[in-house]
Amino acid sequence: MKFGTLFSYWSHDWNTDLSNYIRIARKVSEIGFDILEVSADHLYHFSEDDLKRLNDARLKHGLTFTVNSGPAKKYDLASKQESVREDGIAYFKAIFDKMKSVEAISLAGAIYSYWPADFSDTDKDGAWLRSIASLKSVARDAENAGVTVSLEVLNRNESYILNTAAEGLDYRDRIGSDAVKLLLDTYHMNIEEDSTPDAIRATGRWLGHFHIGENNRKLPGMNGTIDWNAVGTALRDIRYDGAVVMEPFLLAGGTVGHSIRLWRDLSDAADERQLDRLISDSLAFVKKNFL
Repeated sequence: MKFGTLFSYWSHDWNTDLSNYIRIARKVSEIGFDILEVSADHLYHFSEDDLKRLNDARLKHGLTFTVNSGPAKKYDLASKQESVREDGIAYFKAIFDKMKSVEAISLAGAIYSYWPADFSDTDKDGAWLRSIASLKSVARDAENAGVTVSLEVLNRNESYILNTAAEGLDYRDRIGSDAVKLLLDTYHMNIEEDSTPDAIRATGRWLGHFHIGENNRKLPGMNGTIDWNAVGTALRDIRYDGAVVMEPFLLAGGTVGHSIRLWRDLSDAADERQLDRLISDSLAFVKKNFL
């Protein structure tokens, strides 16, 4: 297993520029991470020169990039509007092209629809039919690009389409591409699964990406709400050797706090240096339980 964190841990806002990415790349490498998870939409909007500079920073600091996507509603692969679905397919094809510039081969997230969901339409059967058809096209593009697409199973408050690993496996099977796997997340599983370790074992070889966080999205080990030893044992049982990426959210406010619905500070008013120490301690904790 290789370990990483989402780029937004130190920020109140999703938007960031190239210089901040370069700064974060240095920081996560110094802390001891193998992976920095970056935003698919940021890659989409970066110029080729920006992507080259970003990749230079990645190489300099010995990192791998994984790519996270919470698509905008205008790219919704489950939309009732054919033009929106077509735009979504084109959007992801462009992202696959951009990923080549930073040598990334893993795209993960709520790719089958949009995020955050507004629940204006909850026709689950219809959403499955439309998004599966769209993802068959996206999967062909992923295969051609050498990219693995891991579909995130989300809790009921963030999506109505995929809420459990069992649903995710059924959905993935209907797409019928080995390039499509699942992303499981301990935070979401804590809400929806009867047993997180059993869900991991059931997913088996189709687990393409793994996110970790406590029940309130604190750093792993901060409050012990998850049985991390049991999670690590389950991952070893299925011989998982992919990315394990923290998705911590401690800071209230800004676009991140609004999207995550975080209305209070969970960091105990930590400054940046203290945030560094907290995530470093968490990384050591996770490695102790997972390896």
